[in-house]
Amino acid sequence: MRLVTNRERRSRLGRRHHLAVPLPDLVGVSRDLVGLHSSDPATVFLSARARVPDFDVALLERALYDDRILLRMLGMRRTMFVVPLDLAGVIDSGCTRALYDGEFKRFVKMVEAHGITSDGGQWCKRVSAEVLESLRLRGAATAREVTEDVPELGIKMRMNVGKNYEGDVGVSTRVLFLLATSGRIVRARPLGTWVSSQYRWARTDQWIGADLPELDPFEARRDLVAHWLLRYGPGTFDDIKWWSGWGVRDTRRALTDAGAVEVALQDGVGFLHPTDLDVVSDTRSWVAFLPGLDPTTMGWKARDWYLETGRDVLFDRNGNAGPTVWVNGRIVGGWAHLDSGQIRYRVIEKVERSAAGRIEAAALELADWMGEIRVRTRFPVPLEKELKQMS
Repeated sequence: MRLVTNRERRSRLGRRHHLAVPLPDLVGVSRDLVGLHSSDPATVFLSARARVPDFDVALLERALYDDRILLRMLGMRRTMFVVPLDLAGVIDSGCTRALYDGEFKRFVKMVEAHGITSDGGQWCKRVSAEVLESLRLRGAATAREVTEDVPELGIKMRMNVGKNYEGDVGVSTRVLFLLATSGRIVRARPLGTWVSSQYRWARTDQWIGADLPELDPFEARRDLVAHWLLRYGPGTFDDIKWWSGWGVRDTRRALTDAGAVEVALQDGVGFLHPTDLDVVSDTRSWVAFLPGLDPTTMGWKARDWYLETGRDVLFDRNGNAGPTVWVNGRIVGGWAHLDSGQIRYRVIEKVERSAAGRIEAAALELADWMGEIRVRTRFPVPLEKELKQMS
């Protein structure tokens, strides 16, 4: 069985994720990373900047909102991603649509339990249809604007009663999420700047000129795992199962259908794509400041091969990654964006003197690029909080 060392895995990461050698193709970067993580709006732009030479915010905004060759959609692990159109249908059929039936049944029970109606199924279908009609007429709209047309979206439901996280959830949130899982709506241009999370919504067929194709789910999962193996491989069974959000049966079949080849890793057994078995040698030295939830940091469940220490300060309790500093395929520290505009960082792994100098230069360059924008990480981690609190 072919052995893939941790050193080779880090070399693959640097090359395949365009961190060792940037790629002047924004759509290509999104495709090669199998989507740019978008739960935190700033992540998309900072992830692209780390990989695309001379990156400008307007370049990504144009691709998303004007040319619409990239799409922000619900994907793997019930998470938002920005993906090229040719992958959107694969992700939708392989991951997203499988959520719909369960979400619909759950929402129907919630509606009936809160006394909104005695026939939750019909109510949900009617309200969803009215939302789609509102978006058809408006083109793109915020939840608040759609609620003007569909007042029932303004109803609040009290959730988790008696627990320390008790709170109200708006019907609009649940209906829009339900429509997103069906692939019928997508997030459009946000209000405000590129760090804003107040999105407008649009019908998919109007936004990109057609519905997303409904592919055979087995074929979609096969193609998606093939994409992952070519860009993230080798990975373990648990890595792929976690990244995709699939169950054991679907993960196993997808690997089989993709022809995945077992290889030996230093800490177990992994898989490579059958066309990607050649040894990958070291690339040139590189340094990168990656944002919280970057697709590279979040690409594998098992992270020991690129993260030796610091998991407790660089990730939150739910496994969300904070901003990280990378050198040659390893996470060596973390960083925070201060209100002053400074990028403050801490190196927690030993690095060579030359790398330390490049880290300092990269921090200054990132701060300069940010300009007047201030990034507020959606899921702050302990090290980031500590860096921001320092005088």
